[in-house]
Amino acid sequence: MQDGVLRIRGLTRRFGAKVAVDDVSLDVPAGQMLGIIGRSGAGKSTLLRMINRLQVPSAGRVLFGDTDVTALRGRALRDWRASCAMIFQQFNLIPRLDVLTNVLMGRLNKRSTLASLLGLFSAAERAMALATLERFDLLETALMRAGQVSGGQQQRVAICRALMQQPRIILADEPIASLDPGNAQVVMEALRRINREDGLTVLCNLHHLDTARSYCDRIVAMKDGRFMFDGTPADLTPARVREVYGVSEEEFHAAPQGALAVA
Repeated sequence: MQDGVLRIRGLTRRFGAKVAVDDVSLDVPAGQMLGIIGRSGAGKSTLLRMINRLQVPSAGRVLFGDTDVTALRGRALRDWRASCAMIFQQFNLIPRLDVLTNVLMGRLNKRSTLASLLGLFSAAERAMALATLERFDLLETALMRAGQVSGGQQQRVAICRALMQQPRIILADEPIASLDPGNAQVVMEALRRINREDGLTVLCNLHHLDTARSYCDRIVAMKDGRFMFDGTPADLTPARVREVYGVSEEEFHAAPQGALAVA
């Protein structure tokens, strides 16, 4: 994993007769914040899940530096998933556990099975978790049950948990789809801060075009499992939006929430 460049080569995923991702190739330089947009069924979530190896590609390769991610097995695969952290739309926290323990769960890959089962975390790990919570204005929630904090706070807790993995890449799958505009802004600013301050590569599936334009260095658009656009936010013109979504940008924004967006 020397150079930190993520390379996707001919990546394909079939579900029976359906092709969800169709022979896509992409290079993502280290430290880039990449937004992925597209209609429902475009293949965005499947793409991220193959990068993390939550789903196995039907064909093609995922490369990170000198590592062939698609060939990893066992411990090497678990290590990759730790260095390529996933953030989900539904947070995936354990509601009955406190926020601090949820964040510490990000260290499980670094610990022995016995220590993990017993919930034994070191003083250094607890200090690291508390510092991460403080960084994102969550320190006062540390001893609250995760299910008792707001949706925006839960997503930031999930981000803190991901950072505890000490990853090199963050994959965010519709991280703001279930949040109100205010909380969505706070979460996107947190992801942008991680990208800028920590130098982490961030790939983020997004619904709102304005959000992608505001926070991402580069945007790719998917349609029918393929890339239809790859460029800067300024390059995402109204004509390009119509090519991707089949409607104008005004019609896109007027459509019911989620009608065109989630893959």
